[in-house]
Amino acid sequence: MNNAAKSSLEAHRWNAVRTRSLPAADPFVFAVRTTGVYCRPTCRSRLPRRENVRFFPTPLEAERAGYRPCKRCTPQLADASAPHRDAILRACRELDAAAAPPALRELAASAGLSPFHFQRVFKKLVGVSPKQYGAARRAERLRASLRRSVRQGQSVTGAICAADIACGSGAQRIAAESLGMSPGAFRAGGAGATIGYAIVSTDLGPLLVAATGKGVCSIEFGDSASALRALIREQYPSATLHEGGRRIAALARRAARLVASPTTDAAAHLTLPLDIQGTAFQRRVWRALQHVPTGKTTTYAALAKAVGAPRSVRAVAQACAANPVAVAVPCHRAIGADGALRGYRWGVERKARLLRRERSM
Repeated sequence: MNNAAKSSLEAHRWNAVRTRSLPAADPFVFAVRTTGVYCRPTCRSRLPRRENVRFFPTPLEAERAGYRPCKRCTPQLADASAPHRDAILRACRELDAAAAPPALRELAASAGLSPFHFQRVFKKLVGVSPKQYGAARRAERLRASLRRSVRQGQSVTGAICAADIACGSGAQRIAAESLGMSPGAFRAGGAGATIGYAIVSTDLGPLLVAATGKGVCSIEFGDSASALRALIREQYPSATLHEGGRRIAALARRAARLVASPTTDAAAHLTLPLDIQGTAFQRRVWRALQHVPTGKTTTYAALAKAVGAPRSVRAVAQACAANPVAVAVPCHRAIGADGALRGYRWGVERKARLLRRERSM
């Protein structure tokens, strides 16, 4: 997204915050730097100063940036005015703090609902099952604990126990399932790894392609080469990074072809070697996206069915937003059931242009 388009989008979103309205085609959230909280645009809390506001396309991205949900407008829930809202919110808070996932029947009893009804209402409001929600929260606690352990000189096992994930012989396995990688690898921030990267020009802006010895680990659009260099340093703070080289240049050219002429290398996203980390559910969604033909689109609901989770539409949308490799995993081909483009990690304008190009070829 160029600077003019970004400024226009942010002006539109700020106007929605000022007027406490929610654009149907742009269900964003906003975060306030001074409070560390993110809200719906319709939140009745005091209007913050514009310079303290950041915008995010989804609650997941706001939370990944370190913001916590507002207790007043509960932006993490799909419908804050629905029946049983308070009961589900209490269940979310219980899951937020739980060292081990409470049994479904216990959560349901606290809410005054049958297990079947509770599960259905929870998924409708939150977008994922109680089990999936609890796993995501435990993973967030573990990430924070592992980051603190580096500063405090604590062991990986100590960090896992401090996060109330588990202790004992199964701790490493449970932690790895939560993170999608070993906790040691996550804490290291890429320590011991060598990552090469290249930045190439495309008509959609600079494109960064980074790779380990196993394959491509990051493909990112950006507004400038300097911003992309800062991004890769932030993503892999402890890795040995080097720019350029014959192998990474060849991978970058292949990625750029997927942007400029998708039909000339239609299967490149299936053969481009990838080394990407994600949960088991995210990887299922990413694999399904790779089988959406060039020039076609799919809906988040159809993707949910394809990965065997037809009721997890919101979780599928969040997996698309977490995709680390633009165009190689073509998450731009996922759209809303009404045909609206919805969000895109690298800007809705880029998403629209990619789709128009693919349909014309």
